[in-house]
Amino acid sequence: MPIEVRELVIKATVTQEATTGGAQQPATGNAVTPNEEMINSCVEKVLAILKDKIER
Repeated sequence: MPIEVRELVIKATVTQEATTGGAQQPATGNAVTPNEEMINSCVEKVLAILKDKIER
């Protein structure tokens, strides 16, 4: 018997890191921050779940 989730609760804590030198260095090339990696991973999982749901 499948389980239907009707509510999704996401909690996050956002903090700003102090930088040395007073300015942030721009990202170069295809560098991906850990936050971007986590977001990309979550998006891929959600899209996979939606795809599976549509295929049923």
